[in-house]
Amino acid sequence: MSASMSTPMSTPAPNAAGQELTGRESTGQTSSVQKSAGMQASTPLLQAVDVTKIFTGGIVNRTETIALDDFSLSIYTDRPSIISVVGESGSGKSTMARMLLGLESPTGGKVLYKGEDLKSLSSREMQDFRREVQAVFQDPFGVYNSFYKVDHVFNVPIRKFGLAKSKTDARNLILGVLDAVGLRPQETLGRYPHQLSGGQRQRIMVARALLLNPQLIIADEPVSMIDASLRAQVLDTLRKLNQERGISLVYITHDLTTAYQIGSDIIVLYGGKAVELGAVDDVVKAPQHPYTQLLVSSIPRPDPSLQWSDEPESSAIGQEAKKGVGCNFADRCPYAFDRCIVETPPLYRIGEHQAATCFLHAEKPVLPVEKMDHVFVRNVAQLTSAGKETVGPQA
Repeated sequence: MSASMSTPMSTPAPNAAGQELTGRESTGQTSSVQKSAGMQASTPLLQAVDVTKIFTGGIVNRTETIALDDFSLSIYTDRPSIISVVGESGSGKSTMARMLLGLESPTGGKVLYKGEDLKSLSSREMQDFRREVQAVFQDPFGVYNSFYKVDHVFNVPIRKFGLAKSKTDARNLILGVLDAVGLRPQETLGRYPHQLSGGQRQRIMVARALLLNPQLIIADEPVSMIDASLRAQVLDTLRKLNQERGISLVYITHDLTTAYQIGSDIIVLYGGKAVELGAVDDVVKAPQHPYTQLLVSSIPRPDPSLQWSDEPESSAIGQEAKKGVGCNFADRCPYAFDRCIVETPPLYRIGEHQAATCFLHAEKPVLPVEKMDHVFVRNVAQLTSAGKETVGPQA
């Protein structure tokens, strides 16, 4: 088996409406809005270091499921970015989000907030963390208590975090964040959740997050449960928050098209592992991991003469792969060869802004797991200017 492979994607990537994209709007990488967190630019706001999460089950016959494996990510505040995380169901996306939010504890590795382990934060530090790191979840209806009007989701954080000294101050805060997400108070306040559209409910949750003036929003499938016609509104709202308010975003989705539209960098997860990552243009237009190629090829093209193709059959050797041994994609990979079913591939740095875990690139330098996000556009710029990073075997 030859260890070479063609670069299959050189055509423009499609957007959520199926239209081809020849250029991408700025996602705020060069935004002049820079937040001061009272810390050095070299210290990430939030950092996952070699994080692994294993779920166990069963009493007699114990089973283990690796939901996330050796995952590292650093999110800075001096240059706000949008990082898209994409993968199919069961790839580890939501587990990653819950650990970054402190809702799950990692089995191995650490999640750090301003250099401190989340597990060791004091109550005051944890409150600061809750203010600066906010979440927008998948279900725009399930997060509401249907007994209360939507005003309740604003009043609770205002009261809990002491954001206003009077009812007038509280009212002005609410009006300000509603305006920021493009909602009119007369069309939203005083109503019950079921009286609003899915897009309105989701944008209200974004507005609630804004009340606390966060530096990071982790959005877990924020548009997957709303109509396609409303998705663009929510995505545009998130993009504006990045560009105009300097808020970094981790955008989690199973939809490669929206991940491409909104992100500056992208992480592709499969079976709990980051199989490819880097600048979104490089990864989507020229995918180097067979799984990423499969994702890109499955996007429908706006051409009725084109036929959807079935998933390529795995190689004969790949069909011999055993769970938990070797590459976790070997049993579906059309390129799998002997090495793939006995060894776990490391992360190879394919270019300045791209890396993939595939033995087809074994001639490339290995990128240590703890430096996996060094290929991101924002991080390469910072590390290069600081004299900390070079592209090549030294990476």
